[in-house]
Amino acid sequence: MYRYVSMGSLPAKKHIQFKKPDGSLYTEQLVSTIGFDGPLSTLYHHHLPTEVGSWEDMGPCAPVYLDDEPLRHRHLITDRMKPHGDAVSGRIPLMGNSDLVWSQTLAAEQMDVYFKNTDADEVLFVHNSSGTLETMYGDVEVREGDYLVIPRGTIWRLRLDTLPAKIICVESHGPITTPRRYRNEYGQLLEHAPFTERDFRPPTELKTYDERGSFPVILQSRGRRTLYNYPYHPFDIVGWDGYVYPLAFSIHDFQPITGQIHMPPPIHQTFAGKGFVVCSFCPRKLDYHDEAIVVPYVHSNVDSDEVLYYCNDKFGSRKGIEEGSITLHPLGIPHGPQPGVVEASLGATETSELAVMVDTFAPLKLTKQALEIEDDSYWKSWRTT
Repeated sequence: MYRYVSMGSLPAKKHIQFKKPDGSLYTEQLVSTIGFDGPLSTLYHHHLPTEVGSWEDMGPCAPVYLDDEPLRHRHLITDRMKPHGDAVSGRIPLMGNSDLVWSQTLAAEQMDVYFKNTDADEVLFVHNSSGTLETMYGDVEVREGDYLVIPRGTIWRLRLDTLPAKIICVESHGPITTPRRYRNEYGQLLEHAPFTERDFRPPTELKTYDERGSFPVILQSRGRRTLYNYPYHPFDIVGWDGYVYPLAFSIHDFQPITGQIHMPPPIHQTFAGKGFVVCSFCPRKLDYHDEAIVVPYVHSNVDSDEVLYYCNDKFGSRKGIEEGSITLHPLGIPHGPQPGVVEASLGATETSELAVMVDTFAPLKLTKQALEIEDDSYWKSWRTT
C-alpha cells in the first residue's frame, strides 16, 4: 500500500532553506511513524503548524463498554439507527477492544469543522455515498464502496454528495497496511495479490490556502476531544513528499481469489492492523469441483471474533440478514450456515455478495448503543426444530 508520492513545490533536498517569493522561509514539518523507523512524510507550510489561537476542552469521547455480557451470536440492524450528526459527530461506537474501535455512522449533515485523530489510524468504509475527502495532503475522490485509509495526525474533512450516508469507522491503535504475504521484501505488491498499487488512490489535487483568520479543528487524543482554533487555514501546505498520506481503495477493485473447493476467509483479506484484519467479500465465481459445497463449513474460531457488515442481502451462507446488518460471531462458539443453506446452495456457480469483515485476535466488548439495535433472536436461527 505504501509507495512514494510527492505533490506541490519542494526544495532540492530536505532540511535546507526553502524560500517564499518574498524571501522568507516556508516551515518544514516531518510527520513520522514508529519514531523515525516507520513511514514518514515531509511537509512545507506557509505558517507555523505549532501556532494555536485558542483551545477548548470538549470532554471525553472514549467508548463505554459493557463488561458483563453473555456469550452468543449477535445481529445488529443498523437501519434502526436514526440519521444524525456528520461523519465524525455522528459516530456511534458499537464494539471494540485495546486494538480497535468499530463505530457506525448514519451521517445527516456535512462536516463544517476539520478533524484530526491522533489516537488512531482510521479506516472509513463509505457504503452508499460519494464525495471528496479534503485533507492537508490534498483532495481524495470518494466513490460509493470506498475504503478511506487516514493516517493518524491527518487533518481532514469529508464532504458527501448524498445524505444520509452509511459509514463504518474502524479506529486502529496500530498502523494499517496491506497483508505482508502479498508484498515482496521491497514492499511491492506481488502478482498473486488481489489488488495492485494502481488500485490505491492517493490525493490527486493539493489545494493550498495562505489565509489567516479563525479555523476550528477538532483534535482527538487520549480519549478526549479538544477544539483547537488555528489563526491560519490548516491546509497551508505548498508541497509534501513521502509515504504517509490518506488514500482510497474501492471494494469493487478487489480481485477475488477463487478455487476448486472452498477457499478460507484469509483470501479475502484487504488490510492488516495491529490485532485484526479487514476482509472484502465480493461478487465472484464459486468453487468448481463437481461435488463442491460452495458455502463455508461450520467454523470454530477459538481465538478470534468475527464481525461482518453486509452491503447487500445476498450473502450465501447467512439467512435473515439485510443490507446494513452486522453480525458478530464471538470466539468460543462455532458458527456457520443455518439449517438448509448448504442444501440450497448446491449447484450455484457464482455469488453477488458484498460485505466487509473484521476479524480480531482479542475479544470485542459491546456498547449499550449496540444492544439498542440488536435482533436478539438471531441465535435461534440455527435451530433445526
